[in-house]
Amino acid sequence: MKQLPSVRRIVTGTNASGHSYIAEDGRSPAEVTMETRPGFCNSNLWRTLGADVSVDAPDSITQHRGVLPPQGGTVLRVIDIPPESNDLEELRKQTAAVFAEMYPDATRHDHALERHPGMHITDTVDYAILLQGELVAIMDEGETVMRAGDILIQRGTNHAWANRSGQIARIAFILVDGRR
Repeated sequence: MKQLPSVRRIVTGTNASGHSYIAEDGRSPAEVTMETRPGFCNSNLWRTLGADVSVDAPDSITQHRGVLPPQGGTVLRVIDIPPESNDLEELRKQTAAVFAEMYPDATRHDHALERHPGMHITDTVDYAILLQGELVAIMDEGETVMRAGDILIQRGTNHAWANRSGQIARIAFILVDGRR
């Protein structure tokens, strides 16, 4: 399976003369892969620490942990999702490892894991933008195939992502902290 190239993160800034410039251009300093899930890559790109954020706030993405954005804030991430294993036990093992290592703050209900091992819920509004490939958005009831260019607005519902395509898919998420 061919890996996708790293996500290119371009960050702008304003210099001492008040002129805009490209402050950074390259890979995210918060890119994480997993040996236990070949092809999986989580690239956290930026986060805000509250609703009243300064446009000049420093980059704090390397301090981000888990799936949830900071309280009152946002997080932007791109995830490369490899095809799922056809072996249900292997899929459960790989998915459990991803949640344990990278997303321990996601709420998971045992009854929902029967639907798909990746089922989880967060108190967030998520804008999910499929950049490349094909993914299946799975809900408690029903599912839909997403293709490159499709956008899903996830509103704090129980869900999972399945890659049944045979190719790595790349999806961008903007998570906005929310409440119930």
